[in-house]
Amino acid sequence: MIRSGLMNTSFPGLNLASTGKVRDIYALDPYLLIVATDRISAFDVIMPNPVPGKGEVLTRMSAFWFGKMADIVPNHLVSTDPDQYPAACAPYRAALRGRSMLVKRAKPLPVECVVRGYLSGSGWKDYSQGRAVSGITLPPGLKESSRLPQTLFTPSTKAPDGEHDMPISREQMAGIIGAELTDRIIRTSLAVYERAVGIAAAAGIIIADTKMEFGLLDGELILIDELLTPDSSRFWPMDDYEEGRPQKSYDKQFLRDYLLSINWNQRPPAPELPGEIIEKTGAKYREALNLLVR
Repeated sequence: MIRSGLMNTSFPGLNLASTGKVRDIYALDPYLLIVATDRISAFDVIMPNPVPGKGEVLTRMSAFWFGKMADIVPNHLVSTDPDQYPAACAPYRAALRGRSMLVKRAKPLPVECVVRGYLSGSGWKDYSQGRAVSGITLPPGLKESSRLPQTLFTPSTKAPDGEHDMPISREQMAGIIGAELTDRIIRTSLAVYERAVGIAAAAGIIIADTKMEFGLLDGELILIDELLTPDSSRFWPMDDYEEGRPQKSYDKQFLRDYLLSINWNQRPPAPELPGEIIEKTGAKYREALNLLVR
């Protein structure tokens, strides 16, 4: 029997500022309260069934990585302890515990920052069809899941919910946010990824790629949203890695593979998920957390 998951939040008296694919964000001036639900999306569509406990995994993992990267780049995290939240949150402490973050309010930048160490996902699709990956031409002879000759920074647009992010080149990114800020973000993103790769390797995990978000707070570049979670990254078991094929994973690739197997058209409404798929997806998220955060 699968325990129930949190699909939506309701905290009367708190100001719900926005709702994303996974997170509900409440305005608590001068802060934001980010609550990670158990919603899960695939192909930019929210599934009708939650994955119980997923929100706690995302919150713990993001807090872990924010701490590991604090000397490289600041982040928006203030606290994950509801006892330290503003008084208005007191009636909801039990519901918030384990799945929420009190964060500084920053100005989000309108780009997604993707770092790739391996050729997978949309990068592999573009490469296999003879196209450049976000404007970067790769050498011939690479296979699916190949380690890239060098780590790539491949930005994309930040699309509204329900729409797909679109790859852009570094030059296009510079046209949106400026060349100097683009250069800072690229250097920072690569530094965060390379450190994460080393930490994950010690836990037996390959981080094939990851997506980061940045914001500006009083002119300072900071990390926002989530960081290096199974929602925003591809985590592969190192002991099963073999180039030339798809990899087993600790992330929602398992869910994507199931949805591809039933020939869903990747448009709303999403199909109901079988209990086995929900349970196995949750188990993969928890396994990644347990390997990394000890």
